[in-house]
Amino acid sequence: MKSRLVASAAISALVLLGATGCTFISPQATTIEYSASDGVNVSDSDGPIDVRNAFIVANEDGSVGNFIGAVVNPTTEKATLTMTVPGLDPFTVSVPAGKTVSFGADEEPLRIDGLDTMPGATIEIHFQSGDGAGTKTEVPVLDGALPYYADLVPAAEEPTPTPVPTDTAAPAPQE
Repeated sequence: MKSRLVASAAISALVLLGATGCTFISPQATTIEYSASDGVNVSDSDGPIDVRNAFIVANEDGSVGNFIGAVVNPTTEKATLTMTVPGLDPFTVSVPAGKTVSFGADEEPLRIDGLDTMPGATIEIHFQSGDGAGTKTEVPVLDGALPYYADLVPAAEEPTPTPVPTDTAAPAPQE
């Protein structure tokens, strides 16, 4: 009778271990850090500034985009962030000490002319602050299909109208 009790306890332990044992060896999803929105988080380990929820909202052909994101300066001194998109002049943003600059929310988005990246793709942007080398990150390029991004689509630059010469002479009297 004791052997039956020991056998049933052993079988119960094996069933319990078999049913829950995989949680001991698989990674816990709650410990994996990720960006919980459409954008990406950028942390420059060499510099003082962090970028949160960075993405670009582009027009239909991907020629112009608006950079959206929060630039965070947790330090006690003013800091500068330089963002470099391949083939374009760098963008420089100054952030006061202990402040956050939110492009697309509190501030106007940063317009990127000559983007040349279609919505749905990503573009590599180099983020650099302080004296460090910076970090390159693939930033998603979105369109205005979602209602909350519709207002962030950059307006196309309208060409400056060419002045039409006007005849300032008085019209000739008709006979």
